[in-house]
Amino acid sequence: MSGYDIAEVISEVNRLRSELGPRSEYRKPEFLAKLADRLTDSPALLERPLVRALIDDIREFPEKQRLSRTKALVNGATENSIAGLFNASYFPSLSLEYLQYRTLPVDEHLAERYASPTMPIVIENMSEGFRSRTVVALFPENQLDGHQDPQDLIFYFIDKFVERHQRLTLPLIEALMEPGAFPLVRAASEPMMELASSWWVRMHEYHHREGDLPIPKYLSAKSIKPLAGLEELRTDVSSMLACLSDHRLPRETAELTYQFILSERLLRYAVEGIPRPNYDAVASQVLFTYLAENSAISIEDGRIHLSPDLPATLRCFLDEIQSIESLIHEHELEDVRTRLLAFVNRYTDFDEEAKDYRHISFFAEAKERLGF
Repeated sequence: MSGYDIAEVISEVNRLRSELGPRSEYRKPEFLAKLADRLTDSPALLERPLVRALIDDIREFPEKQRLSRTKALVNGATENSIAGLFNASYFPSLSLEYLQYRTLPVDEHLAERYASPTMPIVIENMSEGFRSRTVVALFPENQLDGHQDPQDLIFYFIDKFVERHQRLTLPLIEALMEPGAFPLVRAASEPMMELASSWWVRMHEYHHREGDLPIPKYLSAKSIKPLAGLEELRTDVSSMLACLSDHRLPRETAELTYQFILSERLLRYAVEGIPRPNYDAVASQVLFTYLAENSAISIEDGRIHLSPDLPATLRCFLDEIQSIESLIHEHELEDVRTRLLAFVNRYTDFDEEAKDYRHISFFAEAKERLGF
């Protein structure tokens, strides 16, 4: 980007966001009117089309319940920038924010065959809220209006995916996997990691929207931790199998992406969720246990060995989930949810007294040993 001082824009946003006050005020007309005035009083910010759109939107909020001007410019991606007033409880660091990014190369077949409103990006400049490690993606409903339209872009911060892969997953591969496992991942350059990660998130979002219980239509039905984890696993296994079976995709990148997703799902999520398993950690427990019980992986001398039959086992795993979800055409939703929950609990260690999931000791011990 050229023609303006991005450092000054970020500095001004950081100054204003530090003065906002409690999140409980964000939707009040008097708060929004004051914020609009403050944005207008900043020459550096008023110069930016995105900020002007945000000013107009928040002056009309809540009478008009959509930040339509702001989202139209963000979706247009003409300036490679994101701005907004964010109000998501699971991203407490976000408030008034501004971000500038670069996009990544897109394979034409990937974009057409696995189409979704996914925008994998690398952050170049950002306000303070985006620095939080937990903010690895940005969804349209994270904006003040809490709304998502089908055309609204979902942003994934690929630099953060790559950073945690290098910081956590690669050491886990070295410590926990058989020698020679994930060879493409071990040898990948940072640009290739970015590319594999960008393929992952594109396929991930595409597969959320496929199947008998797609997201977002059935989001509320899958909102509890075990079912949220199973949904994440369903999409990732679907993506891995697509990488292996879709021969119109460039082979080396597709194979790298398969190994990248498998290493993340099998290792990093399993360790990162300790001590209290989050939904991703529960998903990794399901995958690990299912693969082990079906001889697709084994533990030998403290290391995980991958069987050549692992892809076929992944296909069986996905078939089992899909067979349960397909029951929605004959059964009540609650019955299907009960069956999905039973599937999760079959492959996890659920503590009835604590009403939560225990971690697999193999990964708990690895985390302690490695000092993560």
